[in-house]
Amino acid sequence: MRHRIAVVGGGPAGLTFARVLHRRGHPVTVFERDAGPGARPPGGTIDLHEGMGQRALDKAGLLAEFRALSRPEGQAMRILAPDGTVLRDWRPRPDDRANPEIDRGQLRDLLLGPLDVRWGHGVTEVRPGTRDGALLRFADGRQETFDLVVGADGAWSRVRPALSAATPQYTGVTAVETSLDDVDTRHPDLARLIGDGSMAVYGVNRALVAQRNSGGHVKVYAQFRAPLDRRADTEGDTGPDGVEAVRGRLLALFEGWADPLLDLLRRGTAFADRPLHVLPVSHTWDHVPGVTLLGDAAHLMPPLGVGANLAMLEGAELAESLAADPGDPDGVVRAFEERMWERAGRWAKMTADGLERLVGPDPATALALFDEVQPS
Repeated sequence: MRHRIAVVGGGPAGLTFARVLHRRGHPVTVFERDAGPGARPPGGTIDLHEGMGQRALDKAGLLAEFRALSRPEGQAMRILAPDGTVLRDWRPRPDDRANPEIDRGQLRDLLLGPLDVRWGHGVTEVRPGTRDGALLRFADGRQETFDLVVGADGAWSRVRPALSAATPQYTGVTAVETSLDDVDTRHPDLARLIGDGSMAVYGVNRALVAQRNSGGHVKVYAQFRAPLDRRADTEGDTGPDGVEAVRGRLLALFEGWADPLLDLLRRGTAFADRPLHVLPVSHTWDHVPGVTLLGDAAHLMPPLGVGANLAMLEGAELAESLAADPGDPDGVVRAFEERMWERAGRWAKMTADGLERLVGPDPATALALFDEVQPS
C-alpha cells in the first residue's frame, strides 16, 4: 500500500526527507509558504559534517554533486582577540572534507531536483485523527488530507501545535546580521582579516563573527546579550538614516575593539535582527498517529553548526525507515521519534552550553571550546 505523505516546509530537513523517499520510488508532496525558491534570501553558508549532513546526502544519492559544489577551504577558522591579536589560525588540509561549506541556496537547489513542491502554500493548521487521515488547512482556505504529515517548518512551526504546546524561548542572545559583497576586490584588507573561511572574536557577553560564502560574499554577525525588547532595534530601520542608526548602536556596543574589526560593521550594507530562540532541551511529545516533526520544528537549538546537519540526517533516516517498512508507518514513526528525542536532547544540551561559553562573561571559555572541538 502506498501511503499519502506530505512535508510542511521546504528547508533542508523536509527536502532531504522528500528526496530520499523519492529516490526509493515513493512520491511526497512538499508544501512551502514561500512563493518560490527565490522569494527571499536563502541565508548564509552551512558546513555539512561527514557523519551527519553528508551522510544524509549520500542516502539521497547527492554526495558527489555536493562535493563538486562545496568549499573545503571554507572550513578554515581564525580566532582573534578584541585588540586584533590572532589567537588561533586553523587551516584544513587539502584533502580534509570533514565539514566543507556550501551556501544554503546551493544546497536547497541541489535537494529540490525533481521534487513535487507546492510553492505559496502556507499551512495554518494540522488536525490529526480525522476519518481520512491528518487534515492540512492552508492560508487560502483550502484543505487536504494525508496519511502522514511531517512538520519540517522550522522554529515557528504550524505543525508543532498538533503534538506539543511548547513554544520557542529567547536565549538572551541576539545576532545582528550584515554583509559585504565582492570582499576580495572591494575590501581586500577585510578579506585578509577573515581568511578563507570564518573569523570570530569573543569579548565580554558579545562576539563578532564573519563567515565567507561563495562569490566573494561575506556574512557578518554581531552577537550580544540583551533583553528581547532592547536589542539593536533594526525593525523599521530600512532607510539610509535607519541603517546608520543601527550601525551607530552596534559600534557603541563594540567600543574599544580594534578598528579593523569594527570595519566589518562600518562597511556592512543592511542590518537584520536575529534573536536566538530555543525549544526546551528535552522537548518530547505524546505520539500522535499521522503527524511528526523534524529539525527545528522538533528541537530548535542554538545555531552552532549542528541543527541543519541533524535535521537532514533525521529526514534521511525517517525516509529510509518508511521505505523499508511501508506496511507500518505509524510504528516506524513512533520508533523514529524515540531515537530522535534521545540524540537531539544530547545535542541541544551541548549547544546550549556552547552558547553560554561563546557569548558569556569570560572570553577564555570561548577559546577553550574552540580548542576542544577543532582538529589538531
